[in-house]
Amino acid sequence: HVQLVESGGGSAQAGGSLKPSCAASGDTVNIHCVGWFRQAPGKEREVVGNIKTEYDTTFYADSVKGRFTISQDKNKHMVYLQMNSLKPEDTAVYYCATRYSDWATFDYWGQGTQVTVS
Repeated sequence: HVQLVESGGGSAQAGGSLKPSCAASGDTVNIHCVGWFRQAPGKEREVVGNIKTEYDTTFYADSVKGRFTISQDKNKHMVYLQMNSLKPEDTAVYYCATRYSDWATFDYWGQGTQVTVS
């Protein structure tokens, strides 16, 4: 099992930056991929991006490409979401989640952190 805790959300003005983080504990050695997702009020959850922990490769949704950057600190079991050039439409609860392979589902989820852009 993996436990995930997000932090570092908050409020920002349009054009500003935030850097939520995701702290992992438990069975971290087998984590293959950490994903970031978001859900705005009244909308379905959507993919923000992910990072493959072994290769340090990243993927981003078109809506955030060029503005958001996912990084990791393997020693601390932390994954970060650097959010720049924020827009009001980025307002959502942001979640991190993990999976053990490309064919597995994201089985472990954090509680989420609120990001509000005005």
